[in-house]
Amino acid sequence: MRSPDPKNLRILYADDMQELRTIAEIGLGGEGHLVSCAEDGSIAYKMVSDDPSAFDIVISDHHMPNMNGLELVRRLRAMRYPGKIIIFSSELSTETADAYQSLGVDRMLFKPIELAVLRKLVREI
Repeated sequence: MRSPDPKNLRILYADDMQELRTIAEIGLGGEGHLVSCAEDGSIAYKMVSDDPSAFDIVISDHHMPNMNGLELVRRLRAMRYPGKIIIFSSELSTETADAYQSLGVDRMLFKPIELAVLRKLVREI
């Protein structure tokens, strides 16, 4: 994977809530990042599997229709996705959080979160 300019990361944001996808596009796009969105994990997986090097970071909700975040991460790890993975969810059980940790996600964030915090995390990661 190429070393991206930290101001121009390619981010895939997967969430079933249209409002949050719009906020991510505007908020992270305003920082100079190229943000693509998917409304569920199966769409996100297809986007990554079509070109595994197309995204530097995948940010995913846990609770989504068709394919949840945990299954998305399992599939990304199975295909050896080279980028960073952030889980962004309103609630995770201890068991689910442990499953994400065992899959080596880079960060887990809990909703709601201020946009400034998400921007800072993306810069750090």
